[in-house]
Amino acid sequence: MSAPSDAAAASAAPAPAPTTAAASSSGGFTFKLHPLVIVNVSDHHTRVKAQAACSADSSSPSSGPGAGQPPRVFGCVIGVQRGRTVEIFNSFELVLDPVSGTLDRAFLEKKQELYKKVFPDFYVLGWYSTGSDVHDTDMQIHKALMDVNESPVYLLLNPTINLSQKDLPVTIYESEAERISVDHVAHLKPSDGGSAATQLAAHLTGIHSAIKMLNSRVRVIHQYLVAMQKGDIPMDNSLLRQVSSLVRRLPATESQKFQDDFLMEYNDTLLMTYLAMFTNCSSTMNELVEKINTSYERPTTRRGGRGAFM
Repeated sequence: MSAPSDAAAASAAPAPAPTTAAASSSGGFTFKLHPLVIVNVSDHHTRVKAQAACSADSSSPSSGPGAGQPPRVFGCVIGVQRGRTVEIFNSFELVLDPVSGTLDRAFLEKKQELYKKVFPDFYVLGWYSTGSDVHDTDMQIHKALMDVNESPVYLLLNPTINLSQKDLPVTIYESEAERISVDHVAHLKPSDGGSAATQLAAHLTGIHSAIKMLNSRVRVIHQYLVAMQKGDIPMDNSLLRQVSSLVRRLPATESQKFQDDFLMEYNDTLLMTYLAMFTNCSSTMNELVEKINTSYERPTTRRGGRGAFM
């Protein structure tokens, strides 16, 4: 909906395999995108665009703010995930309510059931859309699909033709606990009078959710290793090598410079917290003194009974 958001662009540089385009992300995932998905999304967009053009020709021309903009299409991507490798094989369209923007759950469940009969090993990995950039309204669809996949991916295809571009106009956003488009929304200028504190809160919420997800997955790995040590599950040397490689990366941050920078930032944070509390206490004390002065103030009078001139 988030640190920059985790995104992996599936480049059009010559792929290692002739049938897929592979790319790695900053989160450690490897994505393999089959050409059929791009063909399906392109066909979906072209068909909807042609239908919109026919509807516009049959009706009176519109000059509203949305006139001339290409329509966006939405759908689900399906495939398999093996560890940190996500392979997207196919896709199907989604039906959205044009007014509320909510998904048609019955249509989605029916499509899932049909594809499960033909491809029993495939499941919904995420969803796709068209456009040049992520919209803040995409978060609503992304959250709705979390009931199907707790960490759905978001494939965005840019339908604008750029003859000088060598890469595929496809971007795959991987979501770690609702981090999709968090940074995009957090850096937008608030249009409803929101403050910078609201943007910071949204940014920190995304980071907190990501850390929470990381903690839960570390616990899963720990429980798996404990069960393997007790002999409850068979030994997997390949997985143990991956865990060992992951653990060996951790001491890389244990440098003196990292410790100095961390302590400096930690002390600065404590100082800012202390100053904020001190300012709050001073303000409360001033208010209390003013109330006491007002309550116990006694006006002085002269002998003539007239009030003294202050």
